[in-house]
Amino acid sequence: MMLQSHYYQGLVEAGVDEAGRGCLAGPVYAAAVILPDDYQHPLLNDSKQLSDHQRRLLREDIQRDAVDWAVGIASNQEIDKINILNASILAMHRALDGLRTTPQAVIVDGNRFKPYRSLPYTTIVKGDGKMMAIAAASILAKTYRDDYMIALSKDYPYYRWEQNKGYPTKAHRDAIRQHGLSPHHRLTFTQLPPVQLELPFGE
Repeated sequence: MMLQSHYYQGLVEAGVDEAGRGCLAGPVYAAAVILPDDYQHPLLNDSKQLSDHQRRLLREDIQRDAVDWAVGIASNQEIDKINILNASILAMHRALDGLRTTPQAVIVDGNRFKPYRSLPYTTIVKGDGKMMAIAAASILAKTYRDDYMIALSKDYPYYRWEQNKGYPTKAHRDAIRQHGLSPHHRLTFTQLPPVQLELPFGE
């Protein structure tokens, strides 16, 4: 199914998505992308439906073709302080702050958001599989966060972040039991009962 290129007709529209909500370690990343009107790309889709190689190639295309794009981050300390939902929205707002082109409207993956300035916005459940700009944002957020966790894994090799990117895999949980927590772990997540760590938090 071909993704839609625009939601707010006639307005400069930024698509926004995040990556890393369900992780036990590391920051949450978000990206905001403004694409040209009627933009299409045959491979562009929800980042979770693509291979890492496809995401890397698409990131280059998105950054080349986009009218504007930016990435925002909320740290694991901020996640512990204000909770993961609020931190995800904070990262989205920071991504929007990073745009040089001021959008006139915002479309957001999911069903929760807080007003950004006075711009009209729409939340779209599974929007990264429906709207071009949200799909593009999902790819940037995912790949930039992956890059960060891969680099971080060199200092903390036992957690295998280069493989799991901070998500609650068995190897990651076993490493926490054996080595304890790093400064990059989300303390409010690891305090959950172990059975809850098994639940798929989503992305």
